[in-house]
Amino acid sequence: MPIKPLISYGLLLFIPISILAERLEWGALTVFGLSALAILPLAIWLSTATEELAVITGPTIGGLVNALFGNATELIIALVALKSGLIDIVKASITGSILANTLLVLGLSMLVGGLRYKEQTFNQAVAGINGSTMGLAVTAMVIPALVINTSNIIEPQVIRHLSLVVAIVMIAVYGLTLLFSLKTHSYLYDVGVSDLEEAETSHPSGEGAKPKLWLWVGVLLVATIGVAIESEIFVGAVEATAASLGLTDLFTGIILLPLVGGAAEYVTAVRMAAKDNMDLAVSVAMGSSLLVALLVAPILVIVGEVIGQPMDLNFGLFEVVAVVLAVATVNLIGQDGRSNWLEGVLLLSTFALLGAAFFFHPV
Repeated sequence: MPIKPLISYGLLLFIPISILAERLEWGALTVFGLSALAILPLAIWLSTATEELAVITGPTIGGLVNALFGNATELIIALVALKSGLIDIVKASITGSILANTLLVLGLSMLVGGLRYKEQTFNQAVAGINGSTMGLAVTAMVIPALVINTSNIIEPQVIRHLSLVVAIVMIAVYGLTLLFSLKTHSYLYDVGVSDLEEAETSHPSGEGAKPKLWLWVGVLLVATIGVAIESEIFVGAVEATAASLGLTDLFTGIILLPLVGGAAEYVTAVRMAAKDNMDLAVSVAMGSSLLVALLVAPILVIVGEVIGQPMDLNFGLFEVVAVVLAVATVNLIGQDGRSNWLEGVLLLSTFALLGAAFFFHPV
């Protein structure tokens, strides 16, 4: 049985088990593990519903649905953690999501695809645009840290206000990237056309398409609610689990949370690379990074102010350097629009080295 159906169906069993584990107080580590396993199939169903709705509603609306719900799992987990006051973990998860998507997901995709095909190609122009946009995201992360490190005394309120301004600019830029990719320069983003056309032929046309639309809207809503419920359980156990394992908030946010929240993107990107569709694999990996940097992070800043859990964009120096290194490495590897298994290994090795550094980093 293919891995995606196996995960999306088989692991649904962990949803009632994780709820039971929390109610019966089976221990933080057990609850953490079970809820993480329960989130995986829900994330995949959420991603699948988003993809199906994109096929049914057409490229423009479908692209917008993908843009808004592509990282819904990570956003929901982060919002729940923010509401619980785990601000340091939430901030670390933003860095971790960017690192995971640029290094881990893209690295796995290039490795798996490279083992099946000697060399694969992808749209160099789109990769360049995504790389430039990620440069802005890195700049946005650097600015608050620079302000603090170049000032003798600075009030926390100033950094909060600066973070709000940066958040608004980043959301505006994300809106403009949608306009660019869905409207003015949509021809550059026609990736995975054969896969999309194949998917469209599997959907009945005319009146027969309407029940399918409502079916996937229902799946999207149910999966979103399920992720929200499981995220409450997951986040409720994360601190105690990290403490019992001797993990810092930094490592927990950068490594553990993104591995759970981004599971759907990992499966989709690697599956596309295995089908020799590196365009779509690169689009998923880089698009997820941009979504986190330009939309998820700003939303968390704004929501934090509203709910009384203020979160700024003042990331630690090591986090900023890690993201800069990741983006620079990906841009360097993606310059020629070609990939192979060795480049995948290089990206994975970079992620492993950074992960080890965060594990041993004394906070």
